[in-house]
Amino acid sequence: MFDFLKKKKKKGGPVVYQRPEHCISRKDIDPDALKVLYRLSSLGYTAYLVGGGVRDLLMGRKPKDFDVGTSAKPNEVKRAFRNCFLVGRRFRLAHVRFGDKVIETATFRRNSQTVGEIIEHAAEGPFEDNTFGTPETDAYRRDFTVNGLFYNIKDFSVIDWVGGMKDIESGVIRAIGDPDIRFQEDPVRMMRAIKFSARLGFTIERKTAAAMKRRHACILAASIPRVCEEVFRLFTYGHSEEAFRQMWSYGMLADLLPELSAAIDRSGGRKSPEWKYLSVLDAYERMMSEKGLEVANGLRAAVLMTVMFRESARDGAGRRVMQTMSNSLKIPKATYFTAVLLMESMKRFEKPPTKGKARFVYNRDFLDALDYNRIICRAEGRDEGALDAWATLYEEKGNNK
Repeated sequence: MFDFLKKKKKKGGPVVYQRPEHCISRKDIDPDALKVLYRLSSLGYTAYLVGGGVRDLLMGRKPKDFDVGTSAKPNEVKRAFRNCFLVGRRFRLAHVRFGDKVIETATFRRNSQTVGEIIEHAAEGPFEDNTFGTPETDAYRRDFTVNGLFYNIKDFSVIDWVGGMKDIESGVIRAIGDPDIRFQEDPVRMMRAIKFSARLGFTIERKTAAAMKRRHACILAASIPRVCEEVFRLFTYGHSEEAFRQMWSYGMLADLLPELSAAIDRSGGRKSPEWKYLSVLDAYERMMSEKGLEVANGLRAAVLMTVMFRESARDGAGRRVMQTMSNSLKIPKATYFTAVLLMESMKRFEKPPTKGKARFVYNRDFLDALDYNRIICRAEGRDEGALDAWATLYEEKGNNK
């Protein structure tokens, strides 16, 4: 992939890959991100494309976001763009808006707290109290080497302080610095390691993986809203089966959702039907993504917790199952109630629609309920004839309401 990776880092400096030595082209970069980079550069500031966007471009993928790192202070960025808004309290970020699109622009940072201080105040909010720094300090404060690369708009080079290019070539997720310390600073980094490993098909490097096995319980000290957000990010891009397998294997699923982890153990562990449910969901996620559609978190949560729901045939099982997830992750009420409705729709969809039950096609969650039942049917290898009858009825009545 990269025949030029024999280049060595200069003492005290980064490895710089010139334009002929990498595959990033400006035509693949969002035009509005280029506007931000060129504007800041023209004003005399250093401005780089940073983070996951650089990683994805190097891998031939289309980035979801294009983030900019710069030497300009937040107020200087704001003065440079009339369409700029500053956000954040402990660390100010500049959001340069182009319609509904945001190009997040951050001043280069460095860590200013000791590990002890970070851990002590972890529950209070953002995990680091950052101060302004240099491109080098900014690279070393990032989570993983594959996310620590910079693209320089001035000469179209890729700047690598942390060995990220080699790890992309090797397919490795490696923590920057001591992984034990980095995961204590911010335990959510362990979930991010799993997310990138599953999404990119990369292996988590040995020392990083060993630290995750030692420190997995630290996830309980992280902010619950951040953890909840990261749990649902594990579903995106259609790789939730591998992501949750790793969550279970590393012990983090038992930390966050102990009842679900125990149900997986009881139902076969590595051979649990949980993985088939998630595998079929992944195929559905990819299909929806191709159509430019988003999968509802209520549907994701319902599929994730189905292995527990299947253990109980009692009425109200969906509510009891989802309450365990709500207790641990404080999921939004809309997600909770949607997931409960989808689980408890199973009995309704077991048979073709009858006159008295046909009104369900007018329910706003009907299509999600239909899709949920298809996912479970396919995972369990059951006949979908009744679901086809419901779908036909929806086409005849529900679609013309």
